[in-house]
Amino acid sequence: MTGPEEDATPAESTPTAAPRRSGLKNPQAAVRGLGAGTLVLEVIVLLLTIAPLTVIAGDRKGPAITAVLVATVLAIVLAGSMKRDWAWTAGAVLQGLLLAGGFLHWTLAAVGVIFGLTWAYAMHVRRSILG
Repeated sequence: MTGPEEDATPAESTPTAAPRRSGLKNPQAAVRGLGAGTLVLEVIVLLLTIAPLTVIAGDRKGPAITAVLVATVLAIVLAGSMKRDWAWTAGAVLQGLLLAGGFLHWTLAAVGVIFGLTWAYAMHVRRSILG
């Protein structure tokens, strides 16, 4: 009589090269939700920056608030476009634009850094789930 260890064939004991599954029922939808959720949080933070900018931005108040409103509209549009692959790249560009907005006021650069790092993490999760 042989034991269970001796019955294993070499094919059963070697790891297969099958792609790693994430365990999610619909990984595409999960990743889209992550991207859209990140952008919605960014929209909320951007809208909350308008009130402090009216007080501390001084003579650059108008352009800074305009930049915030443009970035907010872009983030809303991108949150609704997460089914398309280009939306992920456009989200990264949006973070870069916010970072460049630091020339108008440092708070825009701060939001750009925070959400740039958040977006980079979301893209990392997307790559690890979808491959």
